[in-house]
Amino acid sequence: MKFSDMLITGASNLWKRKLRSALTIMGVVIGVASIVVMVSLGLGLSQSMMEEYASYGSMTQIQVETPYSDSTTAETLRLNDALVADFAQLDHVEHVYPVIQMPIISIYGAYSGYLQLRATTIGGLESFGIEVGEGRLPSETDEELMFFYGKDVATDYSNSKTGQDYWTTGVAPDIDFMGGSLFTVFDSNSYYSAKDSGGSVTPPKKFLIPTCGLEQQSDTYTQNSWYVFCDIEKLIPKLRQVFKRGVIPGQPVTKSGKPYSEIFYTQILVDVDDMENVADIQAYIQELGYNAYSNAEWISSAMTSMGYVQAVLGGIGAVSLFVAAIGITNTMMMSIYERTREIGVMKVLGCALENIRTMFLIEAGIIGFVGGFIGVGLSYIISAIINYVSNGSDALGLGVTTSHLSRIPIWLAFLSVIFAVIISMIAGFVPSQKAMKLSPLAAIRNE
Repeated sequence: MKFSDMLITGASNLWKRKLRSALTIMGVVIGVASIVVMVSLGLGLSQSMMEEYASYGSMTQIQVETPYSDSTTAETLRLNDALVADFAQLDHVEHVYPVIQMPIISIYGAYSGYLQLRATTIGGLESFGIEVGEGRLPSETDEELMFFYGKDVATDYSNSKTGQDYWTTGVAPDIDFMGGSLFTVFDSNSYYSAKDSGGSVTPPKKFLIPTCGLEQQSDTYTQNSWYVFCDIEKLIPKLRQVFKRGVIPGQPVTKSGKPYSEIFYTQILVDVDDMENVADIQAYIQELGYNAYSNAEWISSAMTSMGYVQAVLGGIGAVSLFVAAIGITNTMMMSIYERTREIGVMKVLGCALENIRTMFLIEAGIIGFVGGFIGVGLSYIISAIINYVSNGSDALGLGVTTSHLSRIPIWLAFLSVIFAVIISMIAGFVPSQKAMKLSPLAAIRNE
């Protein structure tokens, strides 16, 4: 018999027993839908967790800092241009960005704010993934130092006359970052000393620094929310101009209390080409004596835990498909008992034993294919309902909020149908063997 003949015969036999076939297929549908939905929940949680960590910073970026110590060893582990160049030569390192972070005082009318200034290269600023809401990020073409403000910086301002701020009123001050005149004091220590002296100490000079842009407003926390950003290449000359031979805030000093001639960095950010290489490079940097942190170490632990969750969820769904496989076996066995004479006649007419087995396997495969196809379709419907109900909530109580709790990638849908067909054919193998071994004379006589 041709394969096409066996395929037609198998489909015809299933159609003759529509109710039994439909019930068996329904078992496969439930089994496949259970597996796909359960696995999709695991995938959705994993993806949401990855997105959650990504909002805190790059997953392939390592933050390097000096050790928290006053020892001589710490003094030799300064973050400078030489170290930036050394890191740039490491294998799998794509970019290295120096960072200076320091406090500044921002003054707007009656409001003043104690802000954190974060300066790095233009490439470093772009690597932060800042979503621009108004204006633009600092650019290499800028002729002067310009500031870019995070979306929640306004909450750090307070009214110097009334003392009220966001944390007491619940309302952020109305600071016109783009159009207003914002004065900046780089020497925050001298500012507070002059403020507390009652006028006996000369206040430090204020500088009018133009604004180039603002971060996009949203209800989501980001790592950029409370920072003021600028180009480090523009900041360093400005700091040298402001402090002249004095000590720049955050910069180390010699034993005699004098500043060094070179500028040291608060952090160095190391971009690695792939998350798999982050751990090795991070370990190497730590062996040099520096503190090194990355989101990858947290993600690795979280993904291991999520792997167990996915295995449990998939196992729960697999139970339903196992039950469906028992139903397929039962259906095929009943089919053999009902078609004993038909099988005997086929053997007497010279039908090959392999063809008889293949015909029953095809019937089981059809059940698996139809059930798998419908099951995947049902899974997409259930997934849409889950996502609608759980939109923006921590539905499973795992601390992960997402609008897509259930995610069904194409590969999962495709493999689910194939898996259903394979399981169905395995379930139909024993009945097909029994049909192949039936004695043709006994089959005709017993019918």
